[in-house]
Amino acid sequence: MARPLPGTRALRTLEAAARHLNFTRAADELGLTPAAVSHQIKEIEDQLGIVLFTRTSRTIRLTAAGTMLFEASIDALDLLGRAVSRAQKMTRGTALLKVTLDAQFATKWLMRRVDDFRKHQPGIDLRFDITYELRDFDLDDVDVGIRFGAGKYPGLCAHRLFDNVIIPVCSPALLRGGLPLKEPRDLFHHTLAHIEWSRLGIIWPNWRMWMAAAGVDDFDDSRTIVFVNSSDAVQAALDGNAVALADFFMVAHDLSEGRLVQPFELGIKVKPDFAYHVVYPVGSADDARIIAFKDWILNEVHNPQPDPTRRSWDEL
Repeated sequence: MARPLPGTRALRTLEAAARHLNFTRAADELGLTPAAVSHQIKEIEDQLGIVLFTRTSRTIRLTAAGTMLFEASIDALDLLGRAVSRAQKMTRGTALLKVTLDAQFATKWLMRRVDDFRKHQPGIDLRFDITYELRDFDLDDVDVGIRFGAGKYPGLCAHRLFDNVIIPVCSPALLRGGLPLKEPRDLFHHTLAHIEWSRLGIIWPNWRMWMAAAGVDDFDDSRTIVFVNSSDAVQAALDGNAVALADFFMVAHDLSEGRLVQPFELGIKVKPDFAYHVVYPVGSADDARIIAFKDWILNEVHNPQPDPTRRSWDEL
């Protein structure tokens, strides 16, 4: 008679405890107490008749048998996760298309256009997975994604969307205040917001760079407000609290409807190494739903757009 094997919950506890070599950190990750993690590990050891960890008053270490089961647990959980993902996609049918994307792209660009997609593709039930986490197409229940990056993703097809052009924006109410914005130096009297982001040696345009492009060489950036998320910087502008540097395509709707204005025409084109891409697995390249979504979004992106910049990054 085969010996009973630990269930998936026990395997996840073993995997987390072995990876951290710390029951407290494993417990935090799993949403358990350290005592519960210790109890589950003891249950596995008793069930299998194997010692998985050697314990001292300060540390825990994997035994040789524990290392073997830790590695097997990783493989088993990964295999099961991929099977569950495929089963979910199979069960939900061929009409549903699940798109994963970040909150900024969703709220500032895609959601304003999704009714048009549904009008042209009434047979496709479009659903969204809104997250800043990078989804795995093999493990997660998603079909297609919008990613910001270099566009080089092994096993995935990637189609570049628009270039990123960074422009200054503010609330119309700010312009009606007592501090006009007639030349770049007038910005010295206002709160300035931007994000801080760099990758592979490329720095996202900030106010120091914008001022340099505008010919201002004595700008002190110590009083600028730095955000991690560009949505927060844009919100500060919408609230009338700051002049923010924002991606033109993410604020185009706010500009067209008058919630934001662009006080200066100068914009900076981000180097083309990074951009938004629509991505999907190579194995799904013939999926009619994905083809329809990809063709639609590329058509939306490539419709004529006003150029909010007079000088590019390369001219700086």
